[in-house]
Amino acid sequence: MRPPAAKSGQLAAASSGPDANQDGAGARGRRAKWVLPGLGGAGALLVVLVAGYLALRPASVPVPPPALPQTASIPVAPVPAVPAPAAPAPAPAPALALTARTADEAAIAAHVATTLTLFRFAPNPNILVLDFPGLHQQGLMLNRVAAMVEKAGLPHDRVLTDAELDAAIRAHGDTVDTYYYGHDYPAADLAAFFARADRQGVRLGAEEEALRAMLTQQGLLEPGSRGALISIPSVNAAQGIDEAMRASILRHELSHGEFFSNPAYAAYARKFYNEIMPEPARKAFLAYLVSQEYDPAVPDLVINETQAYLMNTADPRLFNAAVVGMTDADLNILRVRFLAGMPAGWLRDRIALPPAVAASANAASRPAPEGAPVRQ
Repeated sequence: MRPPAAKSGQLAAASSGPDANQDGAGARGRRAKWVLPGLGGAGALLVVLVAGYLALRPASVPVPPPALPQTASIPVAPVPAVPAPAAPAPAPAPALALTARTADEAAIAAHVATTLTLFRFAPNPNILVLDFPGLHQQGLMLNRVAAMVEKAGLPHDRVLTDAELDAAIRAHGDTVDTYYYGHDYPAADLAAFFARADRQGVRLGAEEEALRAMLTQQGLLEPGSRGALISIPSVNAAQGIDEAMRASILRHELSHGEFFSNPAYAAYARKFYNEIMPEPARKAFLAYLVSQEYDPAVPDLVINETQAYLMNTADPRLFNAAVVGMTDADLNILRVRFLAGMPAGWLRDRIALPPAVAASANAASRPAPEGAPVRQ
């Protein structure tokens, strides 16, 4: 049923149609005669009386429909909007169930890793050592950090995406396995890596998220941490890594850990490089580091790698005098000079130059007799 207002409008429209106008015009042009046949004058009188009664009778007043009882308005609490469900977050990588085992250098070097193992270095507990069973897992966990922290030609202020990292590794002719043999990072760089990855929205791999969980557990991501993380590979005949090379990689990386976590040693390494090391030797080491794709624009990186190669890389397959364009005698002179001013500590105690090397270095470092030719 339609509402009353609609009915009234329809009726008004019907009464104003053409027929209504015609009848109205006729009424205005003549007087209507009400005659009932067969009644005569009395009938006419009756008609007049009835018409008068009808005209004088009060018009019927429409009775409004009964009002509905008023009800108090009940406040209705607004229904909160239900946000659209967010896209499911990627499942977090399981935290590494690693308990740091305290060990010295010899014990770590002799360890045979069948699964990822975490050591805390006994002489300097601020250094954590990750011992990987293979290079592939090491690369998946740490290559992206290396790209941000020290690789030349790559940005140091942001984290590479998967595609960018893959392109960078292939551009240098490497694979995930061969990008690095050992890694070393101060706590501050590790914290910066994860903070930047979060800000950029870079989705890290499962191994990298497991690394974050482990570092958080060990306190290395806390503000102001002086800790350091290093890593070493297992013996791998296919990659040419035998026991001697593994031990040399370990010492090299441990010296980096000392640089990161021992301010006295870092200060001495800077002083030696900037004030004691001859300019030709600095240029020779810098050229070598550039050839190894270290970024020369990062001064502490250059100094840290210089001390590690000069003093803490015994395996000649990894470093020797020829790669820096020097003779063994000249290189030994630098070693003796560095050792002479080293701060006391475990690293100084571990460096023991063979007596013949020390003797030749001391002889070479003595002033030449007057008139003798001076080697340039």
